[in-house]
Amino acid sequence: MNHEPTAHPFRASLAEALRRHWPEALMEAAGLGLFMLSAAAFGTLLEHPESPARRAVESGLARRALMGTAMALTAIGLIYSPWGRRSGAHLNPSVTLAFLRLGKVAPADAVLYATAQMLGGLAGIALAGALLGAPLAAPEVRWVATVPGAAAGLAFLAEIAIAFVLMSAVLLSSNVPALARFTGVVAGALVALYITFEAPISGMSLNPARSLASAVPSAIWTSFWIYVLAPPLGMLLAAEAWRSLRGAHAAVCAKLHHDNVSRCIFRCGYHDGSHP
Repeated sequence: MNHEPTAHPFRASLAEALRRHWPEALMEAAGLGLFMLSAAAFGTLLEHPESPARRAVESGLARRALMGTAMALTAIGLIYSPWGRRSGAHLNPSVTLAFLRLGKVAPADAVLYATAQMLGGLAGIALAGALLGAPLAAPEVRWVATVPGAAAGLAFLAEIAIAFVLMSAVLLSSNVPALARFTGVVAGALVALYITFEAPISGMSLNPARSLASAVPSAIWTSFWIYVLAPPLGMLLAAEAWRSLRGAHAAVCAKLHHDNVSRCIFRCGYHDGSHP
């Protein structure tokens, strides 16, 4: 494995983080951009009334299952791609924040990643708009915006719950040697289940950058505060639970897939010898 030994990495300035780690930040931006492009394409295919797929699949549950499968495969592909293996495939400010709390990500890198993720999501949905045109903006698709299907309080709690479970599953699988290589599959499977069964409650965001990307072009800001607050809160609660059960430094690294030759910019247990 290729690691980047750095003296006092957590003291680096944002400018220094940008100079040293801009490739990883760019990969995070591209990753969420591709995720949004996929979401827009499959959302339009499955929900636009003139789409053959929409006419062929009348059941809303079945369409959500197809959407969930498509987005799960997209997430898995991004996590195991060369870019995902190098950047860690957070693709979500909430994931980065949780790893920051666990002491795996330097503060400057966390800011760099979160900024890149938001810009990448916006760029991805803009590209989708250019490619798909009016169908993406149709009332049935609405730029694949995340909006609650239940009362705001229930949606807020649901977002916290799914974020907590996802981050807990990532931490459990990535820190158990026998399971670590399956972390991306675990995350993807949860995305599929959430879109299929939970989306009617909260809209299934999990990701402030993902929700922001759709809200900007659609101008749909319905209960947007839920998607800003709940996913980070849920993932931070998972990080705190992990710290309580396993100790402050029990997480090995901030990469979802670490068994590769790509460099690692995080405070890494594989590099410092604390993990075999």
